[in-house]
Amino acid sequence: MERLIKEACVEGFTQALRAQELGADRIELCENLFVGGTTPSAGTIHACKKYLNIPVMVMIRPRGGNFVYRPVEMEIMARDIKTCKALGADGIAIGLLNPAGEVDMAALLHLVKLAGNMQITFHKALDEAYDIRKEFIRLRDSGLVHRVLSSGGAPTALEGAETLTEMIGKSQGKIIVITAGKVTHANLPVLQRLIPAEEFHGKKIAGNLN
Repeated sequence: MERLIKEACVEGFTQALRAQELGADRIELCENLFVGGTTPSAGTIHACKKYLNIPVMVMIRPRGGNFVYRPVEMEIMARDIKTCKALGADGIAIGLLNPAGEVDMAALLHLVKLAGNMQITFHKALDEAYDIRKEFIRLRDSGLVHRVLSSGGAPTALEGAETLTEMIGKSQGKIIVITAGKVTHANLPVLQRLIPAEEFHGKKIAGNLN
């Protein structure tokens, strides 16, 4: 089994630096976590890439709320992805659904093509899907994303442990399931015993960042 990867969800440069100091293996860089995270500024991305020595995944999300996007919002995300690529970000976290609650594969493909060699995580938009198991399989078989970030459709990873374990069992080596949902430094050992994941994600996964 590969070593455990701890991805810290951070809001801005200061938290990113603190997460690295506390032993995070990777960061998901966001702003506005009170709405679930939006895209950080170009300046913040630049600073993180300059001063951190762990991978930086950038949230690509123009607003809070649902994950059904209008054409102008797609334009915004496209531009932000190009910015991330130019600044040397290691990857992006994106998620798009259609009004029926299915992964919007056409929109996803469009954005993934712009990302070039950057890693792609399909974020917790998956947990809002009408049928999380079906959409996970679609993402797995699409070959478009490297990872999915999920709490198994439940409010917390603990509550979604059974679904997460099922998803990991069906990953077929094609996709990585990052366990998320109130994952902290304190409860990580318990979650590791329950869920056979190699990657975990949380705001406090490395400890308190404030």
